[in-house]
Amino acid sequence: MKNLNRTQKLCLAAVLCAVAVAGSLFSFPIAGSKCAPVQHMVNILCAVLLGPGYGVGAAFAASLLRNLLSLGSPMAFPGSMCGALLCGLAYWKTKNIPLTLAAEVFGTAVLGGLCAYPVAILVMGKNAGEIAFYAYIIPFFVSTAGGAVLSGVILGALSKSGALKHPAKEG
Repeated sequence: MKNLNRTQKLCLAAVLCAVAVAGSLFSFPIAGSKCAPVQHMVNILCAVLLGPGYGVGAAFAASLLRNLLSLGSPMAFPGSMCGALLCGLAYWKTKNIPLTLAAEVFGTAVLGGLCAYPVAILVMGKNAGEIAFYAYIIPFFVSTAGGAVLSGVILGALSKSGALKHPAKEG
């Protein structure tokens, strides 16, 4: 992964974005949001393989495509992008996979869950009295925890095979 040029990184990000969009077919509703654990798995894989910039870009593109294809809700933007940024930065700075998994869970569940409140009011037309500002933390936690487990298994296999010895640098 160390020697990938920008075109190769962009292609890998696009493939992972496609995996996230296709994986959203396996979503389930919880408290007004569609939980898509595959998106969070992709966020973590992008963070480790490509870096935080590509991770946020892939999360935005996947969220946009999911919404255009009616496979997601506007809640996909704050949840996936906050998680992708935080786990990307965590891996970039520490190269610690368990910390990266925890950063995805915290970034999506807490930060993304809190950022989803204004999205629900401004974009989805929810009444501020209908929902608490922390209403999306639990559904986002359920979704991202599943994705963290999936990516942990995949990264464990990649690490065991030696594929992660030279992770990509942000570029």
